[in-house]
Amino acid sequence: MPSVFPGMDPFIESDEWEDFHANIISEIQTALVPSLRPDYLVRSERRVYVEHPFDDPQLIKPDLTVVRPAGRRNPRRGSSASATAVLEPVECTLPGPVEVREKYLVIRKLHSAEVVTVIEVLSPSNKRVGGEGRDEYLSKREEVLQSRTNLVELDLLRGGVRLPTVEPLPVGDYYAFVCRVRRRQHADVYAWPLPHRLPTIPIPLSPGDREASLDLQAVFDSVYDRAGYDYSLDYRQPIQPPLDKADAKWVREVLKAQRRKV
Repeated sequence: MPSVFPGMDPFIESDEWEDFHANIISEIQTALVPSLRPDYLVRSERRVYVEHPFDDPQLIKPDLTVVRPAGRRNPRRGSSASATAVLEPVECTLPGPVEVREKYLVIRKLHSAEVVTVIEVLSPSNKRVGGEGRDEYLSKREEVLQSRTNLVELDLLRGGVRLPTVEPLPVGDYYAFVCRVRRRQHADVYAWPLPHRLPTIPIPLSPGDREASLDLQAVFDSVYDRAGYDYSLDYRQPIQPPLDKADAKWVREVLKAQRRKV
């Protein structure tokens, strides 16, 4: 079943992002193959790094430990209470690093295996100021921009800090950056607001070869339908990050209209 929203579904960001990220990478790969064959391959690769995200509880994976229940005082050593106290297990977070694995796509020439284009779909950790994930991503981004490799970046997250640019970015909720080898430090930036459909963007290849085309809306629609987000997302919950008044009103109207159809 298709999404009730014309473009990005704002509920995915807080409820299903990890699954969505994996699925959209796979769907982009599938969508590009017909226009890349027989000269190019598109494959997913993975970057691994360690995060210490304890300033952001949403990124911490909890563990199980035994602690004293809140509100109960420690019995004095040697008292009878210490012999009869029963500690119950309570789920708490244990300090420690978190290993992060992020997938991205690489387009290579078939016979030489030369990397031609890198396609990135940003994750929340890439947009968290002060986090290892952002530092790691920006370092890799700089490496690509200094090489003879095209770079395409998709920012389908409303939350977090945007990618750095010299000039101010155009107004939008979502962005696509297309950086070509012949103009390494410049990007064509596509920006669109929440109520709009996702655009079709070019995917640059080797100089002299015709660029591929990627219909982001078709990719999103396929992922949404195959993953069954229409019944897994809880549309009664508040959207995170919060919307401004105009967009919040628009979302309520869309959901209200949908309920009238059902």
